[in-house]
Amino acid sequence: MPGNRTTVNAREFTTGNNRIRAILAQLKENIEGKEFSDVVDSQGLQYVDLVMEGSGLQGIVLLGYVYALEEMGIRFLQLGGTSVGAMQALLMAAACHRSEKTSTWILEEIANFDFCQLIDGDSEAKDFLASLAQNRNWYTQLLKTPQLLESIREDFGLNPGNALHQWLKSLLAKKKIDSLKKLKERRKEGVADLHLRNSTRPYKKLKAERLAFIAFEVTTQTKAVFPEMADLYWANPEEVNPADFVRASMSAPLFFEPFRVRQLPFGDKALERWRKVGYYGNVPDEVIMVDGSMMSAFPIDLFHEHGKVPVAPTFGVKPGVDRNSPQVIHKVTDFVSALMGSTRQVHDFDFILRHPDYRQLVQFLPTGGFNWLDFNMSKTDKIRLFEIGVQGAADFLRAFNWKKYKQFRETIAAPTSLPPLPLTPSSN
Repeated sequence: MPGNRTTVNAREFTTGNNRIRAILAQLKENIEGKEFSDVVDSQGLQYVDLVMEGSGLQGIVLLGYVYALEEMGIRFLQLGGTSVGAMQALLMAAACHRSEKTSTWILEEIANFDFCQLIDGDSEAKDFLASLAQNRNWYTQLLKTPQLLESIREDFGLNPGNALHQWLKSLLAKKKIDSLKKLKERRKEGVADLHLRNSTRPYKKLKAERLAFIAFEVTTQTKAVFPEMADLYWANPEEVNPADFVRASMSAPLFFEPFRVRQLPFGDKALERWRKVGYYGNVPDEVIMVDGSMMSAFPIDLFHEHGKVPVAPTFGVKPGVDRNSPQVIHKVTDFVSALMGSTRQVHDFDFILRHPDYRQLVQFLPTGGFNWLDFNMSKTDKIRLFEIGVQGAADFLRAFNWKKYKQFRETIAAPTSLPPLPLTPSSN
């Protein structure tokens, strides 16, 4: 499976891309003076929370979305995501002072990166994944190649994931971050300058610094939210490299080997922490974690505050299609794909259904036709995905009405006159 050696200049995505320049020039004219949040800084930049869905190699579309927002003077408070969305959130958090643009550096790092390097399994695994990406009878090859089944049986995955882990660490190292402690220090930069619009009242510091990377810890069936739950799994969480959290979140089942943590903290305090997350057994000797998308591909509820009108919105960006048409299922592969997709999405769709205000915050980005496993993606496809993200952000910013959104939140935050539900079933 050869890597993509085509050289890509980051300018081809941004200032050298006439389509992008035209979209942003028109957008700037359309939204001049428009308010998107009540949290601002001394430069007049506006701040929002951001949650991003995982989407494999389609993740370049997330970068296009963020780039457009940053070009329009929007910056970020709380950052969260799953899988590739978690990676994007981590790199944004690590990149620079919060008032600076993050997308330019991230784009420079990934534009010419050979993603085939992340496939670090044996030759059989590489051939199989190539056929999977190209839809070439991959299920037949899987059954006919004993070594593939052996890798899955023994290691629970075709690729160790070490190359991905090291790549994440190397990116963080370029920003002099090798521990959670240093990442937290980076997140404090610029917090003192945040305040509410038309006021000197400062914004809450802890909320501005929060990060949330989602992994599914299957040993105790726990939704692991990092870094805030790191003390469950590491005795010295401040010394953990944040790349560990994202490697766990990106552990696509069977594609990558699961992420393992051994020698967990134990004792009464450790047990108390486990009880708080709903686990009542003994502390395990080892846990394994897989891609957070297996339980919540789009955790838009990460920063939701019930019964309150926020001073900053939570924008959500979701690659893929909205639920505006039925799934087409003719073959077993269609069935498996639809089944896995439904399992990943049902919780998130249910949350949005029960909280209609979030429909105003989420932008769907149409990435149909782009294979999330295309590690050999062409330059043309990368640029097209980036353009889709920019266009999606432009459409969203034109449509979003911060004032009306707050008014809607006021109506649903009002106390209800309905009686409380009984604690036990009625005897009638």
